[in-house]
Amino acid sequence: MISTSDISNGVNFKIDDQIFSVIWFQHHKPGKGGAMVRLKLKNLRTGAIIETTVKSGEKFEEVILNKKKMQFLYKEGLDFVFMDNETFDQIRINPDHIGESAKFLQDNMEVDILFYQDEILGIQLPSTVILEVIYTEQGLKGDTQTGAVKPATLETGAEINVPLFINVGDKLKIDTRTGEYVQRV
Repeated sequence: MISTSDISNGVNFKIDDQIFSVIWFQHHKPGKGGAMVRLKLKNLRTGAIIETTVKSGEKFEEVILNKKKMQFLYKEGLDFVFMDNETFDQIRINPDHIGESAKFLQDNMEVDILFYQDEILGIQLPSTVILEVIYTEQGLKGDTQTGAVKPATLETGAEINVPLFINVGDKLKIDTRTGEYVQRV
């Protein structure tokens, strides 16, 4: 069991037989009454994000997730096919378990598959990936300091905002957790 004092980003626990991961938390002490903890949680089974408030000192059943390194092979129909790097067994994962991570999946990319007991809960990508820009409006020469952005389509089909000086063919480092441009490489 974990208490509200043990909560930090990335901690996993059960509420009403659902498994949640903490995305954001804040301890709050109002002027009147007991302390509380505000939570932003991601349901690892459905992908839904909820916000809730719990009383300080409340206890939850901690959930330990297992990670297994696997390689993304290809997409077949709606399912994503991954291969275990040790046994070469292949598994299919429903797109509901992949979620927004699908925008950054590349062939042969190694990812961590998250398991709770024998249930697949999702995947964890590397924190950054390098992707090529396949479409964006023409860049402006010398416009590197304004902070203005424009949309760009990456090789995986993901659309992100990039600085004005980015052109088609540029390779970009992208933060997979936020989906944001980091730098040109």
